[in-house]
Amino acid sequence: MSDGSLILIVDDEEYFREIFSTKLGAEGFSVETAESGEEGIKKAKKLKPNLILMDVKMPGMDGVATVMKMKEDPETKDLKVVFLTSFGSPEEELQAIDVKYSKDIGAAGYIRKTDDLDILVSKIRAFTDPS
Repeated sequence: MSDGSLILIVDDEEYFREIFSTKLGAEGFSVETAESGEEGIKKAKKLKPNLILMDVKMPGMDGVATVMKMKEDPETKDLKVVFLTSFGSPEEELQAIDVKYSKDIGAAGYIRKTDDLDILVSKIRAFTDPS
């Protein structure tokens, strides 16, 4: 069971926002969504979520630019962000955004989008667990 952590999902694809919101809500998380980097920043300032799941590839301000902007703002710089990526193979994933790069720009790490939502939930729990 979850501790009721608030998760903000920032993803331009409605399908992912809906399916992740439904699953995480069923697992006891509180969930808010945003469909762009700009909207994500506004909601992050207002809600101060425990974790932000940030899509890497979005039109306009992509996930990397969004996180970099959030890390420059005193109101959002300490929020925990994990990138979501839909790149298929581990090689593509690592080329797109690796753990070191994630940390260099201030993210806690990254999670690959998957059809196995139980895997997704366990990875999110690892990022929201205070211990």
